[in-house]
Amino acid sequence: MIAGVPVARQNRRIMPPYIPSVVAALVVATQLSVPMAQAAASDYNLVLVETTYPFGDGAVLELRLIDTRTNAPVEGAVIFATRLDMEPDGMETMTSTVLALPGDEPGLYRFSADLTMDGNWRFSVAAKVQGEVETVQAQIVIEVQP
Repeated sequence: MIAGVPVARQNRRIMPPYIPSVVAALVVATQLSVPMAQAAASDYNLVLVETTYPFGDGAVLELRLIDTRTNAPVEGAVIFATRLDMEPDGMETMTSTVLALPGDEPGLYRFSADLTMDGNWRFSVAAKVQGEVETVQAQIVIEVQP
C-alpha cells in the first residue's frame, strides 16, 4: 500500500496526458475522411450507333455506353434490362425479344432483335456501371423502314 494514495488507484496505470488527444484526433480524422467521388447516372450516356433499321429478322443493335465527363467508352457494365416495343406508335404490347451478342470493342454492347413491323420502336435499356451506385437508363426510339 502506498501512503496517501487510495487503494482503488494503486493498481491503475497512468496514461500519458497526450494519449486522449491523439485518440480523439484519430477518431475525428476517420469520421471526416473524404469519401471516394462517385459519378451519378447522369454522368453516363447510352447511345445507339444507328437509329434507323430495315424491317426484318436478326437486326443488330449496337449500343455505346459513354462517360460524359471524359467522353470515353465504358466497358464492363452489366446490361440487365432490355425491352423493345412499339410504344412510340401507340402499340406498347407489340414487343420483340432482345438477345445479347458479344461485343467487339470497349464500351460497345451488341444485341439482336427481330424487327417484325415497320414504324417507331422504343429500345429501353438499364445498365450497372462497376463501382457506381445508380443505374444508368435510357429509352431510345428507333425507326424501322419497310
